[in-house]
Amino acid sequence: MAELDEKYWSERYKSGLTGWDIGFPSTPIVQYLDQIVNKDVEILIPGAGNAYEAYYAFQSGFSNVHVLDISQEPLRNFKDKFPNFPSSNLHHGDFFEHHGSYNLILEQTFFCALNPSLRPKYVKKMSELLLKGGKLVGLLFNKEFNSPGPPFGGGIKEYQKLFHNSFEIDVMEECYNSIPARAGSEAFIRLINSKG
Repeated sequence: MAELDEKYWSERYKSGLTGWDIGFPSTPIVQYLDQIVNKDVEILIPGAGNAYEAYYAFQSGFSNVHVLDISQEPLRNFKDKFPNFPSSNLHHGDFFEHHGSYNLILEQTFFCALNPSLRPKYVKKMSELLLKGGKLVGLLFNKEFNSPGPPFGGGIKEYQKLFHNSFEIDVMEECYNSIPARAGSEAFIRLINSKG
């Protein structure tokens, strides 16, 4: 398997090999954001790619939205497309080396892009980045893939075991409002950080 590092992801963006990119903010995340009253919450979107959800949140009045990606390419694209988004909130770096404290982390095609061997490390890092009581919200693939990843799949039972020591599982169920192309293949998660 290829080394899923900065070079790998930058090449994917440069070559236009971005099959995960749906071209607009994901419906379940949009509908979740629309329910949040407090627009001052600190939000992180790791492995954000073209970060449509970040700009949707920003346009909706959220003042503390942070975008993180290991590749400079999508961050550049994002800044070109949305010049009024604060540059200081665009972070180029490795998720596992990122520092910060957030109320909400949005998961959209980041988890499935990581080698599955990194999943326990992902859970630990998410718990460190979230304040106690902070939420990890978003989508995980609820299916296995026949081809070698990324993306890497999985299922709800596996995810429950993975997260239960660090998070209170508030919601982890088949997503009812996925985009049509992903209907029946996603789980929506709302996990509450019990460590922090």
